[in-house]
Amino acid sequence: MPTLRARIASWFVRRQLARMNRKGLDLGSLLPESALMPLRRDGLDPIPALAAARSAAPVSKLDIPLKIDVWLVSGREEVRTVLGSVDDWSSDFNNLAVQVGMAESENPGGLGFSDPPVHTRLRKLLTPEFTMRRLARLTPRIEEIVEECLDTMAAADGPVDLVEAFALPIPSLVICELLGVPYSEREAFQEVATARFDLLGGASASLGAISDSLVFLREQVKKQRDNPTDGLLGQIIREHGDQVDDEELAGLADGVLTGGFETTASMLALGALVLMEDADAARTVREGDSGPVVEELLRYLTVVQVAFPRFAKRDMQVGGVTIKEGDGVICSLLSADRDGAEPFDLYRAPAPHYAFGHGIHRCIGAELARMELRAAYPALLRRFPELRLAVPADELQFRDASIVYGVETLPVLVR
Repeated sequence: MPTLRARIASWFVRRQLARMNRKGLDLGSLLPESALMPLRRDGLDPIPALAAARSAAPVSKLDIPLKIDVWLVSGREEVRTVLGSVDDWSSDFNNLAVQVGMAESENPGGLGFSDPPVHTRLRKLLTPEFTMRRLARLTPRIEEIVEECLDTMAAADGPVDLVEAFALPIPSLVICELLGVPYSEREAFQEVATARFDLLGGASASLGAISDSLVFLREQVKKQRDNPTDGLLGQIIREHGDQVDDEELAGLADGVLTGGFETTASMLALGALVLMEDADAARTVREGDSGPVVEELLRYLTVVQVAFPRFAKRDMQVGGVTIKEGDGVICSLLSADRDGAEPFDLYRAPAPHYAFGHGIHRCIGAELARMELRAAYPALLRRFPELRLAVPADELQFRDASIVYGVETLPVLVR
């Protein structure tokens, strides 16, 4: 009989898939194709238009109907320059809110939409919880969660959807463990952990999901003020008390959810697809040396395709282009990592990549994501050495235009 955790994961995945398929505001019909270009791919590769834009100019204007100019930064060095600068660019939510007509009260909080000194203070609260020493306590739980997913796959008759059975439940349950969500409330937590980044899946639904998750997390923060758990929320409350208010802490937790769920789920699914198609890489992972392969998969896939928008604090030159104060820029992380559309290369010399971003907004949960990938891939390939696609590769359906790239389903045969 399935464990309670397995039943919760199964329920959540069904809910998640239903919401991913729900259609809302179709931005594809509202925005010109040139504006969606940085969010599209050809299978796992950047579309030719992205390479063409980068070759023509590392900084080019996007056709987005706003009061300000919005620029695509696609050159590797230019991306590094923008993301690495604290003084020249702002990520404050109000910059975006003014342009799209959102109220300040709709700010989801967290690190992504804040500038120093607010960002500095909030990141200082979170950083101790993401050290390897603190994260090490999650290792046994991550391994247990992975094994339970594999048990479910092994018990299935016929093809298994690797997205539903493996890629989605692992990060969702790991985040429950990280935050310290009481076991009795994990079903409710996973209900609000929705896919927020699929732009063609409904922007209005996405904003509603942010609101739902913040309501839930605010309630969690209030409860843990009185009875802190051993998770991230409880640790911050015990160590910092009134130095962080409920709204800020809920925003930080929501940022952990946003940054750590769908990104890792997409990596688990797409990385497994690459490994099924590369026998040498699969053998290397199966035999225990997964670290270098994981890093190359992160670079090659760069599932977070663009960084949080930045807004110029002053007039400046970037890549030979004059960007005026107040203008917005979108940095293509995919373009920075796949300059020249380099293929997956197991033997590539280690080099920095932008899968987790760069600068002060680099993903604070990068090491947790690596832990999950390094645990999940070897376990999957050792349990199912004959793992293979159950459908022709050209029948797979990838997301049409999304900030976080992914595959909708991944039918596989495990034996």
